[in-house]
Amino acid sequence: MASGKKKLSKTERLRLQKEEEERRLKEEEEARLQAPQEEAARLEKERLEREQRERLESKDQERRESELAELCSLEEKFVSAEQWKTDYRAYAKWEHYIGCDGSPDPAVLQEINTFMSLWREDQNEDIQFVMEKGKEVLNLIEKLQFLLLDTPPNEITEKETVQYQETILELQNLLRQKYNGATERLLKTDSMSEVPDSGNMQVVIKDKNVTLCIWANLKKNIRFKNHVFCDVQHGFDLPKSLAVNSVAVCIFHTHYDHVSPLWLQCQCVPKLKILDSKEVTVDSKENVEEREEEEQKAKEEPSAPTEEEMHSDGIKSASSFKENTNNIANINEKTEEETEKKSEIPDILSQVQIPVLQEEPSEKEEDITDENIVDLRQFVPVGGVYHIDVLQLPPRAKEIKSWSMLEVLDGGLEAYPYPPESEEPEDATHTPVEITLRLPDNDVIYFENPVVARWDPAGQQWRTDGISNIMYKTEEGKVTFEMDAFYTIALLQDAYLNMPYQAWELRPTGTDELLLILTTAFAEVQIQVKGHQCMLSSVVVEEKDVLSHLTGKWMTPVHLTVVLKKAGINIFPGEYSHKYVCVNKKAPLAEVRAYQQMALVASAFAFSWSKWNLESGEEQVVLKVSEHLKTDSVKDEDWSLYMFNGQRAQRLKITEASEAFSEELEGHSEFHSTLYHMLKDFASNEAIDKVQKASFLFIDTVYQLLLATRVLTYS
Repeated sequence: MASGKKKLSKTERLRLQKEEEERRLKEEEEARLQAPQEEAARLEKERLEREQRERLESKDQERRESELAELCSLEEKFVSAEQWKTDYRAYAKWEHYIGCDGSPDPAVLQEINTFMSLWREDQNEDIQFVMEKGKEVLNLIEKLQFLLLDTPPNEITEKETVQYQETILELQNLLRQKYNGATERLLKTDSMSEVPDSGNMQVVIKDKNVTLCIWANLKKNIRFKNHVFCDVQHGFDLPKSLAVNSVAVCIFHTHYDHVSPLWLQCQCVPKLKILDSKEVTVDSKENVEEREEEEQKAKEEPSAPTEEEMHSDGIKSASSFKENTNNIANINEKTEEETEKKSEIPDILSQVQIPVLQEEPSEKEEDITDENIVDLRQFVPVGGVYHIDVLQLPPRAKEIKSWSMLEVLDGGLEAYPYPPESEEPEDATHTPVEITLRLPDNDVIYFENPVVARWDPAGQQWRTDGISNIMYKTEEGKVTFEMDAFYTIALLQDAYLNMPYQAWELRPTGTDELLLILTTAFAEVQIQVKGHQCMLSSVVVEEKDVLSHLTGKWMTPVHLTVVLKKAGINIFPGEYSHKYVCVNKKAPLAEVRAYQQMALVASAFAFSWSKWNLESGEEQVVLKVSEHLKTDSVKDEDWSLYMFNGQRAQRLKITEASEAFSEELEGHSEFHSTLYHMLKDFASNEAIDKVQKASFLFIDTVYQLLLATRVLTYS
């Protein structure tokens, strides 16, 4: 048997305990003697750091006026861009006037009213003629929508806004009436589209804007109660009661949405807005006492320009183009007060229109309590609208010798009542209608199975009740569902599937050119900027390029926003986005001025997402920056971290791989009043020269894109 450990004697145990106690007392004494030395060293270190910081702050204040004056000179490019756009709008209007091409100016009430009156009187109901005319009408509607979206508030009156909206609605209604007339004519006169097997009539007519599918039950044979339009793969299965009656089924797919409320169709990306510099007082001091001293000094010496006035002048050019940006939303007084209390810059925040990030709904934000009503602030129609109708089959044209006899109905096309109006409520167990729709696979993208909803004309809303047994056939790109009546259908998608962004990068690729890359949970979106235009370079989903019909086309930032949202790619926060997206809230001053100064230097510097932006608090933004004069990607080791609060910029010592966030400055770096001057300390002469020579249109376009995507708060 193995022997155990030797048992210590009582004497040895006492000796060891005594030695341990002596060692403990000795360590405590050494710690007691060392503590004052460590405390003195800590205090000395803090004193040196405080003195260093005070020296840097003093140096920053001394050169503040000159830096703001230099920034002001750069920001004049924003004013130049606004003037150019104003002149361009006036020039385009004049070009249309002298062009005399016969098309009306939709903004001129007399011209557009004449156009609509002439078409109402035109009895030509040939479907091809209506489709060609429809292209012109859609173009006029689009022009009015972009006038509402892109015209600065100072260039459009409230009366004009109402006029444009009313004209849009009238054009939409007129277009729908003409398609109804063309459908009626087809049902009466088409004799060449009979299906050989059933003897019934089938017509499929389509272009890039509409797809019209018509089936007429000429034989009334119950064996042929279902049908698939082969060209488009839409189909239906009728109840027996309809299959034995003189009915026609029409599936009219408009690739546009003229059904949803107009506010949704004309919704632009809300943008931050700063009021005129005369109304803004920017305070650069860090405490209330110093601020009050400066204000008192300004009163005593009114002729001497104060730092606040210099800074106010410095942002004059930025605020001069405020009319180009729309408010993100109006916030209530309670939210303004709370924001001011949290901010170190209360004098400016009360003058800045900021995103509505409060949890409490405002008067305009009534919560939807009916679960069957689709919340259009969260879900948006993608892929157009499907008007699915069952119609009374009108009398067919009769051929007598060389004459064609056509009966004219006063009321036009009539809907066939289904479910039958004679049914008693307790007996209302009618068979539902089964519908199959082929999802658009080229023009739009669905990241998840869309919500199938019907339009409720009475409530002016999309609803999900009345639709059941929804089945998605993902591989075939189809959706099948049942309806208890015939409805107008839309497929709706969550508008915020791609928010918040997982990462982003803004990288110059040439003279007045850059690439914006947004990485979301579902896709990587690349947008190229060149001069005053943008282009969708690619949308990659699961390593596959999609939406190829949109790539390679140059357009304005507003136009790009509209076409991407229409295609199902929503990367543009809106007025209500904060209610549905986890937002990294930032003070509006820091956010908007960061976008301005990023745009000013974007010709020579790359910017990217940093994880520390989530840790830096509301008052400051943190981003990765690198001078970049090449066309390839930025290497990881070339990035540096910068922090900016709208009035002070600094370079941070930490890296993206650091274990914790720290505001400690990188060695030998200083504070600056602007992000531009902070970058200038580490920039080459070539980079600064490129910044100075950058086109004002390029700078403004980059700024619009940054405001549209709001990468600093939605990532």
